[in-house]
Amino acid sequence: MSKRIIVTGGSGLAGRHVIAYLIQRGHQVLNLDLAPLPENLARHVHSIRVDLSDAGHVFSAFSSHFRLTQPFREPLGRPADAVIHFAGYARNMLAPDNETFRVNTLSTYNVVEAACKLGITKVVLASSVCVYGVTFAEGDVDFPSFPVDEELDVNPTDVYSIGKLCGERVARGYTQKYGIDIYVLRIGAVICPDDYAQHFERYVRSPSDWKVHGWSYIDARDLGQMCDLSVAVDGLGFQIFNATNDENTSGLDTKTLLERECPRTAFSRQMGLTEAPISNRKIKELLGFKEEYNWRKCYKLEKESNGPFRAFMGKLALPLSEDDALDD
Repeated sequence: MSKRIIVTGGSGLAGRHVIAYLIQRGHQVLNLDLAPLPENLARHVHSIRVDLSDAGHVFSAFSSHFRLTQPFREPLGRPADAVIHFAGYARNMLAPDNETFRVNTLSTYNVVEAACKLGITKVVLASSVCVYGVTFAEGDVDFPSFPVDEELDVNPTDVYSIGKLCGERVARGYTQKYGIDIYVLRIGAVICPDDYAQHFERYVRSPSDWKVHGWSYIDARDLGQMCDLSVAVDGLGFQIFNATNDENTSGLDTKTLLERECPRTAFSRQMGLTEAPISNRKIKELLGFKEEYNWRKCYKLEKESNGPFRAFMGKLALPLSEDDALDD
């Protein structure tokens, strides 16, 4: 069923793929961002320039029309069906630490508060796997156990991740106070469709360098599916979901990879042959996520015309997938 969805930060690399997916699913989208949308999306989605750290901006924008028409054809007063909040600084050191913390935490607070007080009953928040405390740690830090799931205690030390964790706490409190659904997506390293070669040649050649990403990733289009499912599935209250794809990024089997790279880290259960260390089991079970964009197949499509590609793929410890070897 088509829904009216507000997306914040939809002009960013991840956000624009989420918006594209939502449009393809037939939803009506309003984008709130300081930057404009790319032209191909701007033809279908109206954007309002909004400073989300200003509560007045947020309340006003959340009460806006979704489309600019002459005259306005849709009556005001009907709340959006959902808000998907992606806006904010995407990592450390894009701004001074205090500004990163101020913008990210205050924006999330304003979005959640406005949604609750304006009668919007579904909020989807973009958090990050950085909250597990490894990505921006001071030095080399191990994950507490594998697989990394949503039940693990988290204690990050960098300002970006602490800000994300603050947003999760705001969401949990407001869910209890107002009785709405707020689903938090702890998003892995986002890979856009044209970026597979750039990222995975490094991931596969030097897996020891990528504990910081948990040897996990999320295709931007699969992230769109996760957002769509989050809007569609009601009644779960406050939930945290790891937003990652199915397989690890190394080209090795997961047990071999983790025993080599993290020999002191225990396993809480047996893992699948190539299962991503940051587990997406919960989002598959509760929301019905099904991966569409496996990195091996996407990488093959991007590089299949490249001569050195087969030699490179031949160095992987596993074929294209567990039951699908690379064609001759």
